[in-house]
Amino acid sequence: MQMKLVGSLTSPYVRKVRVVLAEKKIDYDFELDSPWLAGNTVAEVNPLGKIPVLVLDDNTTLFDSRVIVEYLDNVAPNNKLMPAPNRERAEVRRWEALADGVCDSAALIFLERKRPIEQQSSEWTARQQDKILRSLEFMASELAEHPWCAGTHFSLADVAVGCALGYLVFRFPEIDWQERHPNLARLYAKLIRRPGFAETVPQG
Repeated sequence: MQMKLVGSLTSPYVRKVRVVLAEKKIDYDFELDSPWLAGNTVAEVNPLGKIPVLVLDDNTTLFDSRVIVEYLDNVAPNNKLMPAPNRERAEVRRWEALADGVCDSAALIFLERKRPIEQQSSEWTARQQDKILRSLEFMASELAEHPWCAGTHFSLADVAVGCALGYLVFRFPEIDWQERHPNLARLYAKLIRRPGFAETVPQG
């Protein structure tokens, strides 16, 4: 029995795990499921009812993408995506937290827009949009002219940022981040040529 990943084709958090699995060249089974599908069984493997969930070969379950990708990076020594515990590692984790925060706000806007129009809060949506725009500005400033988010090497920081930017492309094409932040656009263009990103383009 090999590892099984439970998740959807649209979640940026699931995509982050799938990209890491590809970068680490780890074989796994992919079970499509989502807490938003009628009759889903996500809560049976994660009491929080969230995806992604990684089911290990002994049926132990790991959840939260940050926990899963750290486990995967440690279990397979090839293509290390996180440096040893030090300031550089903290920088990579900070990029990941920032990228996940962009995904959090974007997902909240997406869900808000699915509510009946009379129940939607424009103020709530604007607050989330402001978080996204501020984060993109910060990303662009921190990236500057570096080849990768955390300096000279591809890392988990780039995986997380690439998935966040890809989710904006998928769900919010009206946000003109590529025009406003050409350095982020260049980074994204480089990332989507990597097999892990090319094979996990959001669908649905």
